[in-house]
Amino acid sequence: MRETDRRPIAARNTGWALRCAQWLARSDITPNQISVFSVAFAAAGAAALLNWPDWRGMGTCALCIVLRLSCNLFDGMVALEAGRGATPIGAIYNDAPDRVADVLFLVSLGHLAGCDWLGWLAALLAVLTAYIRVLGGTLGLAQDFRGPMAKPQRMWLMCGALVAAALLPTHASSILLGAAALIAAGCALTCVLRLRAISHALRART
Repeated sequence: MRETDRRPIAARNTGWALRCAQWLARSDITPNQISVFSVAFAAAGAAALLNWPDWRGMGTCALCIVLRLSCNLFDGMVALEAGRGATPIGAIYNDAPDRVADVLFLVSLGHLAGCDWLGWLAALLAVLTAYIRVLGGTLGLAQDFRGPMAKPQRMWLMCGALVAAALLPTHASSILLGAAALIAAGCALTCVLRLRAISHALRART
């Protein structure tokens, strides 16, 4: 994987992240398995929201989001920075599980907010942002990780909304609905900005 195809994450350079990556590299866990774990955490978070539509489910799902993002951090670090090379199918594991995780989290968010179609819309647009990013890469461009609602931004927004809704149960519905709407709108804008950047880059080649 080219360095320009890696999502810039500031936490990669922190001491605790490097120590965790080194520990994982010494274990039998592979980078591809770490990527798959992110789907397991997403499924657990979605199940928590569906089965416990209260502070218990919201808190559990928020924790699962943090764990999912941790998987996204460590799979690449173990593969590229802690002594394990990428496998021939590593690129598939690096991207495909993320799309499944996005759908699980965002669809369950829309359901909990009482607006299923909005959750599905947010999920569709989230997947589309990734498609456009990868499309740029297939055209020979550096993959574009810009927001305003790239994966980390939408996941942290959902995590914060879940915590706020758990602490303010009387306003939970409005908080969750607002978060789902903001994620959907932000993902739509992200798609437009990424497509425009690809278009400008391709025109500049001529």
